[in-house]
Amino acid sequence: MPAILQLIAPDFLLIGLGWLLLHYLHFPADFFRSLEKLVYYVLFPALLFSSLTQTQWSLSEASWLLLAVLTVILCAVGLSWLAQPFLKPDARSMGSIAQCGFRFNTYLGLSLAQAIGGAQGAAAMALLVGFGVPLCNMAAVSGLARGRGKRRMFQAMAKNPLILATLLGMIWNLGRLPIPGPFAISLSRLGACALGIGLLCVGATLSLQGARAHQKLIIWINAVKLLAMPALALLLAYAMQLNLIESQMLLLYCALPTASSAHVLAAQMQGDAKLVALTMSLGTLSAILTIPLWLHIFNWIFQ
Repeated sequence: MPAILQLIAPDFLLIGLGWLLLHYLHFPADFFRSLEKLVYYVLFPALLFSSLTQTQWSLSEASWLLLAVLTVILCAVGLSWLAQPFLKPDARSMGSIAQCGFRFNTYLGLSLAQAIGGAQGAAAMALLVGFGVPLCNMAAVSGLARGRGKRRMFQAMAKNPLILATLLGMIWNLGRLPIPGPFAISLSRLGACALGIGLLCVGATLSLQGARAHQKLIIWINAVKLLAMPALALLLAYAMQLNLIESQMLLLYCALPTASSAHVLAAQMQGDAKLVALTMSLGTLSAILTIPLWLHIFNWIFQ
């Protein structure tokens, strides 16, 4: 366990630093919004593309891994929405918070993947991220939209820089296309910036102020994200006989806290952004304990 904690501690320290910069060193919120925009549109797409082109793989080899993550996402969507008949929250709250049960923090995922699995782990995580982003976004939008603005949101997803970078990286990889040296170095340097800055932005979004009236709903959704999804990932990895690195990255992907951008989507679509921010923040803090726990269980089962 100490070795696992040493691997994940730097990322959570950066998240904590982001929170301190905003709340105690009084960096303006607009500064972090600008940083997040830079990461989202430039740095993170460069990291995804670079990661996908560094390790050779084929769609046939990755098919079982993609089938596993598709299964987990569909199950997580179903489990999240099961809260509606059991806890009976209002429609606005349910539509807003459901996405926290299946969306994932891409910055934290790729950073941990590199630390734990090296280039191979980063490539596998990039593939999972690229495959999961459109699926999770469509599920999140469907829950929030309820007939309002779906077409506009789907058009935005078609222009999503993360999806475009993933598709381009996959095409480049499958076509065995070379990357000229100067471009490869530039992409590598942009990618190196993405994770540190992205994690600082995650910290700046943390907030523990919000809807206390939905405690049971918050617990339900975080239990789906941090407990049910990783448990299902372990079962699928074992049943599908994925290799060690694929199994480890699938588990890590499923154990990640929800995306820090979930509250932005809720705000854009007139959802309960405060409830989402609170759920995301509590999930991120809880992940400090649950991620090393799941990695320890993985080592016990697979190694």
